Amino acid sequence: IDEDGSGALSFDELQMGAKKVSEFGQWLRVMDIDKGDLRQLFEIVDGDGSGEVDPQEFADAMFRMKNTEAKTATKFVKH
Repeated sequence: IDEDGSGALSFDELQMGAKKVSEFGQWLRVMDIDKGDLRQLFEIVDGDGSGEVDPQEFADAMFRMKNTEAKTATKFVKH
């Protein structure tokens, strides 16, 4: 997903990863997160507001979402 090898993800890289990485796309579908929700997901995951998601921010957010009931996590993203 990290196209430029910076160690962090930009929103464009997240979008591209959702299209290119089937496991990531499937995870998004399971969480009921569509293309329109990706910006909100990115902003939630980008905890420090830097415009990039570093590995720790990403891991922390995915852990929280994995350990939250799917419908609750989706409502959090969509609202």
